[in-house]
Amino acid sequence: MQHLTRWRVTLVLGICFVGFWFGLQNFLPHSVLEKIPSFIPQSQLSLGLDLQGGSSILLEVDLKDIARNSLLTLIDELRRAFRQKRLGYFDLKLDSKNVLRFKLRSLKDTELAQSIIRGRFPDIIVEVDSTGSVSATPKPSFIQEKEENAITQSIEIVRRRIDEMGTKEPSIQKQGKNRILVQLPGVGDPSEVRNLLGKTAKLTFQLLHPTLTPETIRGRSIPIGYEIVPGSNDESHISYLVKKTVEVGGEMLTNAGVDSQGEAQVTFSFDAIGARKFAEVTRANIGRPFAIILDKKVISAPVINSVIPNGRGVITGRFSLIEARNLSVLLRAGALPAPLTILEEKTVGPELGSDSIKAGEMATLISIAAVFCFMFLFYGFIFGTIANICLFVNFVLLFAGLSLLGATLTLPGIAGIALTLGMAVDANILIYERVREEVRENMPPLSALGAGYNRAMATIIDSNITTLIGAALLYQFGNGPVRGFAVTLALGIIISMFTAISLSRLLILSWLKMRGPQQTLPI
Repeated sequence: MQHLTRWRVTLVLGICFVGFWFGLQNFLPHSVLEKIPSFIPQSQLSLGLDLQGGSSILLEVDLKDIARNSLLTLIDELRRAFRQKRLGYFDLKLDSKNVLRFKLRSLKDTELAQSIIRGRFPDIIVEVDSTGSVSATPKPSFIQEKEENAITQSIEIVRRRIDEMGTKEPSIQKQGKNRILVQLPGVGDPSEVRNLLGKTAKLTFQLLHPTLTPETIRGRSIPIGYEIVPGSNDESHISYLVKKTVEVGGEMLTNAGVDSQGEAQVTFSFDAIGARKFAEVTRANIGRPFAIILDKKVISAPVINSVIPNGRGVITGRFSLIEARNLSVLLRAGALPAPLTILEEKTVGPELGSDSIKAGEMATLISIAAVFCFMFLFYGFIFGTIANICLFVNFVLLFAGLSLLGATLTLPGIAGIALTLGMAVDANILIYERVREEVRENMPPLSALGAGYNRAMATIIDSNITTLIGAALLYQFGNGPVRGFAVTLALGIIISMFTAISLSRLLILSWLKMRGPQQTLPI
């Protein structure tokens, strides 16, 4: 305890310097931040919805058709594979229980059919009976993987749509098994966001029947390979006879924008594959109507007048400027893999957020003042001052750590800070009490300090590790505000161990060095 090595002193001071470099700006007003040099960090902690005010939307991903839609895509892959291997079959279909069924023309092809399916789709169980009937049942792992992928893709697409709107610092998190919580600080009216998130935005380009319409076939059966699709909201009374085959899909789009000259319209462009397909379709169907379908509604049905070789086009449909912009946002972000249902929507006013900040500030200041007074009263001016300096450094380092992590400060986070400050001096108290015991045994000051730190170390580590385990469990099984509280608590505990053990030791040794040899310690 008589001295600290130079590298330890440098490390402690270096950590404190970095903490003040990245943490102090959180305590400065914006008017001061604007005047400081640009090389000094100026970004402050982001405030959460409960502090800043804004909107919160809870979405649920509809997973009931995910497995079935995935299996339907497998049917086309199986047909191509069977055709390549010249395997004879008939009656390939997907039944109501999501089991692929077909019959082999020859029992000799049993092993070939099994090897084709198992080779391409290892998560599907294949069974063949004595009559040549084949059933392919997906394993639970297949369904689980598809559902998890759908949720992950939905979160990413929701994030893209929110980012395209220019919303500042949104929070988008998975909640539970199939829910997504979207928090938008500073957004008072979530109606536009709600409209964007509620649309699947699946875009397809499909041909119309060259001669027939729903009106001309009324009372008769629909031609094979066609279906009747309604018009968009403005033309819901109109329906179209559309070929089921998707000529070009929206997943091949590379960009979409708005042309506001004259009537608002949406421009789009395809990638190389999409452009080639678009050119082939327009070349082969000049003079034929071409439906542009968004979420199973025809938004435009222009006639192909000429070949479009560059993969660029325009969607017109009596759009307002806002509707055209929203459609371009949806197309750029991509289609959702599953529909989203809005379960809950709430708005927090900025007045409530301001009140929460004031209440949090007051609670934090009271906790700091109470701890300061306690340390002065119980451990005297010198050791109380050292403990309080460590507490202040702990406070600044905590904000620096949250800033470096890119965390968002919420009301539970403020509660975690207040709790952390109360717990921060716990290690100091353990050390000081051990030192007091050694002083009562008439041990010399330096020896008493060394014994106090060494004997308190095990207790400090044990108590903080148990709290860290609790914080880790809160983070693992909690969500949203609970996780924010857990992060703040865990970070505060780690920092408090540094300030109580390393920084306080450095300060005490520096004080002893300045004052010279002491007969006893004022503790």
